Amino acid sequence: MLSLDLTGKRAFVAGVGDNKGYGWGIVRALVQAGAAVRVGTWPPVLNIFIKSMERGKFDLSLPGGGEIEFEKIHPLDAAFDTPADVPEDIREDKRYRDLSGYTVQEVADSLRDELGEGCLDILVHTLANAPEVQKRLIDTSRAGYLAAVSASAYSMVSMVQRFGPLMKARGSVVSLTYLAGERVVPGYGGGMSSAKAALENDTRTLAFEAGRRWGIRVNTISAGPLASRAAKAIGTIDRMVEYYRTNAALAGVNTAEDVGNAAAFLCSPLGRAVTGETLHVDMGYHAMGMPVEDQLQGD
Repeated sequence: MLSLDLTGKRAFVAGVGDNKGYGWGIVRALVQAGAAVRVGTWPPVLNIFIKSMERGKFDLSLPGGGEIEFEKIHPLDAAFDTPADVPEDIREDKRYRDLSGYTVQEVADSLRDELGEGCLDILVHTLANAPEVQKRLIDTSRAGYLAAVSASAYSMVSMVQRFGPLMKARGSVVSLTYLAGERVVPGYGGGMSSAKAALENDTRTLAFEAGRRWGIRVNTISAGPLASRAAKAIGTIDRMVEYYRTNAALAGVNTAEDVGNAAAFLCSPLGRAVTGETLHVDMGYHAMGMPVEDQLQGD
């Protein structure tokens, strides 16, 4: 029987800060498939994340038995490549002051120091942030736009650049994008649509460059909207989810589990020939050319 088995594989999942988002869904699927998982968590939510797990606020159970366990939880702010890039006001912020080793290079170095070369099979990027996400693009400042692209798109380039040398041949990199990188989605502002478009293009370029340099695959998943805690910042997320529910080809909305399963496939030997791909996991919404009208719903 054909099976999806990640036993003996190690994954690093960047951007996990709660148990509601796509990052958690991906972690759950990877662990269920047998992978050992480390996560990178944004420093401002790190303590809340750890304490929530310690106090039993997260459902760690897995279908069929067992629980999610992390090899390690790393602080990670992928907006900064090296310690020299961290501004003084960030270093002295109370949420960062007692932390060290949270830049992309430092996290990569810690993996190398602890585990050695060739220690990683899977790298997952679920990072996105835009300080002006509730502003229309036409009203977004230069600083807000660049911050969105830096945190949501260039961070992927930075991570592949620094984690790539640690990955085994045929390793897999997966990120998360959204349809706003291809189509106009009103309300998804602050430069986030531009960042997702950049992320998708970078996926194709990195698939070639990282594929030839290290023999690794690079794909991205275009997931439908999910009313996670992070997505609440958009302000219209509940309306977006309901619109998908009504107008998707399969008349429903995808779950975090759906996206996790797709990511596990892309990271497994079953996806060994898939790279440079934007895989839509959105109940077929991306294929629709017009809203579903009442008179058509019964057809």
